[in-house]
Amino acid sequence: MAMKASLKGKYDADKTSGIGSIAFNAGDIKLRATMTDATLVAGPTLNGLSLAVEKPGSFIVEYNVPKKDVRFQFMNTVRVAEKPLNLTYIHSRADNRTILDGSLLFDSANKLSANYMVGTNNCKLKYSYAHEGLATFEPCYDLAKNTWDFAVSRRFYSGDSVKATYQTSSKLLGMEWSKNTKASGFKVCASVNLADEVKNPKLTAETTWNLEM
Repeated sequence: MAMKASLKGKYDADKTSGIGSIAFNAGDIKLRATMTDATLVAGPTLNGLSLAVEKPGSFIVEYNVPKKDVRFQFMNTVRVAEKPLNLTYIHSRADNRTILDGSLLFDSANKLSANYMVGTNNCKLKYSYAHEGLATFEPCYDLAKNTWDFAVSRRFYSGDSVKATYQTSSKLLGMEWSKNTKASGFKVCASVNLADEVKNPKLTAETTWNLEM
């Protein structure tokens, strides 16, 4: 039985937090336990602990131990006009919230996605264009807010990537740099609200370590 472990730390001006997970592969089924710093800082507790059973590409059942909440996620792929349509159904029992997500891949460069929260007006449509597999442009339309969000990203062969985002509804501008390897990852994010009179940038950093046994 293969085991994978990961540890992620997040640092910003307000607080430092961490999350760790351990996953076991049992055939085509994956068993995963996830803990946050709240699980260990004040002594071993159930706070921040969740348990999950996953079959990649098929389903995920996750149980939040302190909240006694079950989250179901089911995935499937069908073909529409010979194009793959990826469908995802997500339901959280505690807040009775259901989300439907779909993405249609026209070719290796063009993809159309939709995300809808059942029973609300929350629906987003996103188009993604990947240029030569390295640069990606993603406009996103929020039907509930009648606003657009934009994201532009660029990957490099070194494993580095940069991303810029802009949310027109909140006038939030973001920049992100990340570097990932098989054993670790590092990400630095900066954001500033252009609507604020005093435009103070917010900085965060994330570090991830991966271990496979």
